Amino acid sequence: MGKGSVVESVFEHISKVYKAEPEYLWARFPFYSVFRHMDNRKWFALVMDVPGNRLGLESDERVDIINLKLSDPMLVDFLSAQDGYFRGYHISNGNWISILLDGTVPLDEIFNWIAESFETTASRCRKRRRESKEWIVPANPRFFDIVHAFDGKRSILWKQGRGIEKNDTVFLYAASPVKAILYKCIVTATDIPYELDNGIISMDRVMQLRLLKRYRENEFSFERLKNEYGIVMIRGPIGVPHSLSMSL
Repeated sequence: MGKGSVVESVFEHISKVYKAEPEYLWARFPFYSVFRHMDNRKWFALVMDVPGNRLGLESDERVDIINLKLSDPMLVDFLSAQDGYFRGYHISNGNWISILLDGTVPLDEIFNWIAESFETTASRCRKRRRESKEWIVPANPRFFDIVHAFDGKRSILWKQGRGIEKNDTVFLYAASPVKAILYKCIVTATDIPYELDNGIISMDRVMQLRLLKRYRENEFSFERLKNEYGIVMIRGPIGVPHSLSMSL
């Protein structure tokens, strides 16, 4: 994947998922692009082109990077030791990180950290917290290939379930003909703007799920959920009974 195509993909993703368009604030740096929240006007992403040697690379050729704010400085320490990641360029706050947009870091990973930055820089009213909960969320295999949803991916976007918040646990249940819980996920971001209405599925908000565990189709089948845990219907997000939580 070429350098330009990565930048274009990032711009398209931010525009589609977060409904944010680039702002060019500096005449001296005409290619620096800022993306902001609509409510509090805080930046959640800054795309720049900088000399590679400013990042510690051997060449002084200009490279494209995206600056993102993470929730934990220790996460910045961990990532900055990996290829394609650097401590935030020209941003003193220790929570910022710079990521190369040249194909070194997979797009799925970049999109994951954009979601993290979007959530980290959100307004206080969006950051209200309560004790985390566990949910069973159904998916219809006729409309979405839930069986292969995480093939080659660590995170996916999913329709926002009412009441589900960041740091909640979601168990994705595949409806008929599979009829079983397939995945355990952590919710890493919520209330991400998203527009879809194809006549079958309609949504304007999505959440991001990060995979924690896979289950075999016979481990938590609907028959077992019904017979052992009293779950007789899964038509929308439901809470996980304590007895089942201990088994999952």
